[in-house]
Amino acid sequence: MKTYLSIAALSLVLITGCSNDDDAANTSQTRNLTLNLNGLENLGTGFAYEGWVMVDGSPVTTGVFTVNNSGDLSQSSFPVATETLDNATAFILTIEPSPDNDPAPADSKYLAGEFNADIATISTNFGPAPGDFTNASGSFFLRTPTDETGVNNGNDTYGVWFGLPGMPPVADTNLPTLPAGWIYEGWVIGDAGPISTGTFLDFNGRDSSNGFSGTENNAGPPVPGEDFFRNLPVGESLPFDVTGRNVVITVEPVPDNSPAPFTLKPLAKIATGDTAPNEQSFNNNVTASFPTGTVSR
Repeated sequence: MKTYLSIAALSLVLITGCSNDDDAANTSQTRNLTLNLNGLENLGTGFAYEGWVMVDGSPVTTGVFTVNNSGDLSQSSFPVATETLDNATAFILTIEPSPDNDPAPADSKYLAGEFNADIATISTNFGPAPGDFTNASGSFFLRTPTDETGVNNGNDTYGVWFGLPGMPPVADTNLPTLPAGWIYEGWVIGDAGPISTGTFLDFNGRDSSNGFSGTENNAGPPVPGEDFFRNLPVGESLPFDVTGRNVVITVEPVPDNSPAPFTLKPLAKIATGDTAPNEQSFNNNVTASFPTGTVSR
């Protein structure tokens, strides 16, 4: 005796079979890209991290995520087309505005690494990232030239300048030239928090700020730095002595996500009371402050 399927039953069999095949095909077309990153900071409102893989010389987004105050990623595994991952040569992490109307990567390419088999070890020292800070070094000196009219006022511990003292002072740093999307910034840690001495790209030139310096119409030396005589932030008081305070150079994204120092702090040193003509050498702070991690596909 023959058994016949109704039109409805036959249709159900065909639909079910096609659905299973499609599910299997969809599953095989993607696999996860997994981020194992340490040391990323909370970017606050208005910014987010975005991952990219390089395929045939072009960036392909892998997804956007944020980081909380504990350094935990909002998402660490991202489904990406299998063909894309197979052909990817490198991974790049950028800092993007949020919301972001531009589908291209921002200039602030933060961390990157080349895939070796299925793993990419990422750092600031690959491709378009800020550069190699492994051997970062430099000096600063305490002096207050912006309140002087030819005579040293004897208050040199109230100012800090980046470089070697002299006539004129000169730069003394081993730091990379930054790519687009990044800028250096100087800091002194005050009683109420970090105080910016200004942003700059060139240690052989003045920085963006002289808001705390003297009013004697003296722009100061041709290196970045600041005297502290006026307009100090709330919580700070005069006289402001740099002695015993942490002096820091950071690498900041452009546009900057926060008025506070960014994670990348290649140089730092607690200032002593030793003033110009003596300089003080920064400590290399890369191991303590730079993010690390891997990306697997």
